[in-house]
Amino acid sequence: MMIAGIIAVCVILAVLAFFLPRLSKHPERGTQKTLGLGSRAGGKAPGPLGRLFSKPFSSSSKAVGKSGTAGRRMRGHMPF
Repeated sequence: MMIAGIIAVCVILAVLAFFLPRLSKHPERGTQKTLGLGSRAGGKAPGPLGRLFSKPFSSSSKAVGKSGTAGRRMRGHMPF
């Protein structure tokens, strides 16, 4: 369920970044802040479990950042 949610957020951010590049930065930062909170909470688990629990949140945060950047980059390549 979480994977589907992250994919949906990435698609929405990419579309938003393509059509409204300036307005897409705030939702992107908010999403990354929320995922960072989950990563920090998961990292408090003892030993290797901390790395295991925080990894999905950190990789999701990277994916959100990449999708927003890709949308803005594609907007820059458009001829209009």
